[in-house]
Amino acid sequence: MASTTKAMKDITEFEWTGINRRGKRIKGVMRADNDRMVRANLRSQGVTPRTIKKKRKPLFGGKNITGADVAIFTRQIATMLGAQVPLLQSLEMVAKGSENPKIRELMQDLANQTAAGAPFASSLRQHPRVFDDLYCDLVESGEQSGNLENIFDRIATYREKSEALKAKIKKALVYPASVIVVALVVTVILLVYVVPQFEAVFKDFGAELPAMTQFVVTLSEIVQAYFLYVAAAIFVGAWLFKRAYNKSLALRDRVDLLSLKIPVIKDILNKAAVARFAQTLSTTFAAGVPLISALESAAGASGNALYRDAILRIRDEVTSGMQMNTAMQAQDVFPTLAVQMVFIGEEAGKLDDMLSKVASIYEREVDDLVDNLTALLEPMIMVVIGGLVGGLIVAMYLPIFSLGKVVG
Repeated sequence: MASTTKAMKDITEFEWTGINRRGKRIKGVMRADNDRMVRANLRSQGVTPRTIKKKRKPLFGGKNITGADVAIFTRQIATMLGAQVPLLQSLEMVAKGSENPKIRELMQDLANQTAAGAPFASSLRQHPRVFDDLYCDLVESGEQSGNLENIFDRIATYREKSEALKAKIKKALVYPASVIVVALVVTVILLVYVVPQFEAVFKDFGAELPAMTQFVVTLSEIVQAYFLYVAAAIFVGAWLFKRAYNKSLALRDRVDLLSLKIPVIKDILNKAAVARFAQTLSTTFAAGVPLISALESAAGASGNALYRDAILRIRDEVTSGMQMNTAMQAQDVFPTLAVQMVFIGEEAGKLDDMLSKVASIYEREVDDLVDNLTALLEPMIMVVIGGLVGGLIVAMYLPIFSLGKVVG
C-alpha cells in the first residue's frame, strides 16, 4: 500500500503537442514518470511528439471534480452516445458545456487522446483521482464488447444511485452535527459576552450567589481564560486526525467499525453498505465482468471495512466453488432477505436482476431511516438547545429573583 501511494506521488503530468497519423496537430496532458515515457506512449499511439513539458499547476484553478460532477458528465456522455454521437464529439461537447475549468481540461485531454487513437479506458486510467478502477474496468469491458453506449448508461445509473445514497447518509450525519455546533456556538457567545455583564451586577449585590449561578459564572471565567487555547487545540487535533485518517488504512478501518456501533446511525450505515454491495455487483456482473472480479469491485465500493473484508472472504469462497448465497450467509453480516434473494437469482440464472432489486429495497430503507431519524431528532434537539440556553438564562436571573431578600 505504501509503495503504491509513493508511486502515485512520483507520477508527473506532462503537457504535450504532436502530429497524429492524419497529419493533424494535437495536444494533451499525460501522467507519466518522465518525459521519455510520454514520448514512448505517444509514438505507440501513432503520434509524433513535438514538445513535451511538465504541466504547471494553476494558482487559481476551478473547483475540484466531485463525485456528483462525475455522475453528471457520465450521464451527459451516455445520453450523447445513445443519440449516436461519436465519443470524440461527445467529449468535446461536454468540455465546451462545462463551467468548471478542471472538467473542461479533463474532457479536452480525453478528447485529444481519443483523437490520437488511444483506448478510452487507458486514457481514463491516467486520472485515478477522478475515475476509479471500477469505472475504468467497466469502460474497458464496453470497448472490448463494442457496447460502450449501454455500458456508459449503466455507469451513469450506478454513479447517480451512489451519489444519492451518499447524500442520504450525509443528511443523516450532518443535520444533528450542525445543530450541535450551533448550540455550542450560542453557548460560548453567552458565556463570553452575556454572563460577564451579569457578573458585574452580581458583585454589587454583596451576597452569596446561588450554586447554579456560581457554576455558570465559574464556567464563563474558564471559557474566557482558555477558549482560544481550547479552540486551537480542537482545530489542530481535527487537522491531525484528518491527515492521519487519509494516510492510515488501519485508522480508517477502526473508524468504520466504531461507526457501526453508534445507535440508530448503525442501521443506516449497515443498510447503505448492503445497498452499495448489491448495486455495484449488479452493475459489474450485468456488464459482463466475471463474478470474481465483480466481487473485488464490490468490496472496494462497499464503503465500510467490515463489509469490505466480508466480501473479499466471499470472493475466496466463490473461487473455491461455493455458491455465493452460502458464502454470504457464512459471513453473518448480510440480512437474511438479501441472502435469500441472491439464492433465488443464482437458481434462476438472473443474479444481476435480483441484486438490482436488493439494492432498490435497501436504498428505500435507508431513505426511510434518514427521514425517521430527522423527524426523531428535531424535537430532541430543540429540547437540548432549549434546556442549555434556558438553563443559562435561569442561572443568570436567579440572583435577580432573590434581589428583594438581599436588599432586605
